[in-house]
Amino acid sequence: MTLPMKTLPQILVDRAHETPGKLAQRHKKRGIWREYTFADVHEHVRQIALGLHSRGFGRGQTLAVIGENEPEHFWVEFAAQALGGMVVSMYPDLTADEIAYLLNDSQASVLFAQDQEQVDKALAVREQTPGLKAVVYWDDAGMWSYNDALLEPLARLRDAGQVLHRSEPGVFLAQVQAGHIDDVAVVSYTSGTTGRPKGVMLSHRYLVDNAQRLVDAGKVQPGMDYLTYISPAWATEQMYGVAMGIALPLVVNFPEGPEQVLANLREIAVQVLTFAPRQWESLAASLEARMLDAGRLRRAVYRWGLRVGHARNVARLEGRPISLQARLLYPLADALILRPLRDQLGLTRAVSAACGGATMAPDVFRLFHAMGVPLRNIYGATETGILSSHQGATYDLETVGQWLKAHPEAGAALECRVAADGELLVRGGAFSGGYFRKDDPYSGKMIDGWYHTGDAVSRTQNGELVFLERLADLRKLRSGVTFPPQFVETRLRFSPFIKDIMTVGDETRDFVGALINIDMGVVSRWAEERTLSFSTFTDLSQKPEVGELLRNEIERVNRFLPEHARVRRFASFPKELDPDEGELTRSRKLRREFLEQRYAALINGLYARHAMPVDLAIAVTYQDGRQGELRARVLVHGVDAEQRAEQNPQVPDGELCHE
Repeated sequence: MTLPMKTLPQILVDRAHETPGKLAQRHKKRGIWREYTFADVHEHVRQIALGLHSRGFGRGQTLAVIGENEPEHFWVEFAAQALGGMVVSMYPDLTADEIAYLLNDSQASVLFAQDQEQVDKALAVREQTPGLKAVVYWDDAGMWSYNDALLEPLARLRDAGQVLHRSEPGVFLAQVQAGHIDDVAVVSYTSGTTGRPKGVMLSHRYLVDNAQRLVDAGKVQPGMDYLTYISPAWATEQMYGVAMGIALPLVVNFPEGPEQVLANLREIAVQVLTFAPRQWESLAASLEARMLDAGRLRRAVYRWGLRVGHARNVARLEGRPISLQARLLYPLADALILRPLRDQLGLTRAVSAACGGATMAPDVFRLFHAMGVPLRNIYGATETGILSSHQGATYDLETVGQWLKAHPEAGAALECRVAADGELLVRGGAFSGGYFRKDDPYSGKMIDGWYHTGDAVSRTQNGELVFLERLADLRKLRSGVTFPPQFVETRLRFSPFIKDIMTVGDETRDFVGALINIDMGVVSRWAEERTLSFSTFTDLSQKPEVGELLRNEIERVNRFLPEHARVRRFASFPKELDPDEGELTRSRKLRREFLEQRYAALINGLYARHAMPVDLAIAVTYQDGRQGELRARVLVHGVDAEQRAEQNPQVPDGELCHE
């Protein structure tokens, strides 16, 4: 099926005219699923757009939105685009300073905020954002006492739109028809792993093209249910929930809130969904954590069911013959174990389940496929769009899939080339417009018509693309051999006890080390089952027994790694890694340079002559803005026998000191 190559508001108008009663969106609010047809969505978008038009917002201007995934978030996007405006979506957990940066960099004149929390952030930075002329909020809970000229409730803006429509009924359609397929629809900011985020300009042509690539790759059909959970601040959600949702179309389901996602997912059992690796890994870890609480018999039955599922589903996926025993046992395993597991996760109807944004351990993929969930990798970048995906009935889980085809009206065919140093070069398709407000829109990455992605890749004999590492992140040890940090990290993150991990090592070091952020929920259950007492995260993370647990996990993975890439020493972070502290991006990618600076003393301790405890003092910021300091003695653990020769002494719990 070929998607219409029009602007998103033009497609919405067509949908409302051709199939006004067709279900478009569904939102769980206050315990009730509320449904919106295309006629309903069109009416909401028209009211908001004309309200904005009456306030002076128009073509070429930027509007920002901050909040969870709710229908209003999407309606505001369509409304701004209907007027020829650009939209910047923001992660709801951004700090006030991060919001100020994005508002100023994008030159946003209007901010739509979900609720009181987001309004308070906006008011806190009003002096830093002189270009911001209005803040519109759609959830008025707790807002009754606010009396500020900068603020306006969405209901009042919509009323103004209604008044304008009654007096000039042709204005909205004229504005929509004036839109062009190459207008900038979205300014999507990069994760900022190596510096300040940069705004990538995404046109309507880009969004429709990428939606087409995903439709072709994932067997997605019109009318399927889609769960919108990843933030529209991430370009992937702009392709799925926003563009594909309106252009295919899908029924876009909005959960009641982040805490209710799994419960809502189970109610709807959507057919299409996409998560980042951390979210899929979290689901896998939650299964393992539940089994820690189960009895021996239940654990044994669970393991048996997965073995049968692996023998049948994973073998079929990898093109291997399926044994007669697996064929005979699978119906029983599916009825008793695998289908109930899929039901618990809300994945009984999943047709297109995608993982994108970063690499994920193949073992996680195998776990979901053993359960009968058709999980696939997608790979790309904000600048280029989605480039490859697992396709067909068989594919290699170590890869990121086959090259995709662009929309027939997107432009030149999508092509790739691998440079001599292994870097992936790309051209064709509906490319992004480069970085917003930059003299060189591609920052020197566009050379002779080829975009240099900065990713080191290879190709299998079957033509599937293998992502190795960011070229800038490849590390070389003193011996001269290189190792890919993400390759090692993704395999270790399969452990339910490890939430995040950062490998370290450079030309001044002799071996690979690792810093581990334990999964507090899973490790605490493990500790309670063994009557291991603890008080805080810091206390638990530094228990020698937890160190032994992590050592076993590392040894298991080390067996599958080249000798030079094996982790030889490790330590546990004494606190959870936190985006608010700058340790992670909002999409939970590691900020390596920042972490290496912040935990320099701990990294040096990994490479000391003997594995001895390291005393750390780390500045922390609390949610109320207070400053503090975390002091902790962190154990350094050796993995192999040589590194374990000298053991750390027992140390007391970390200490939190307020300033």
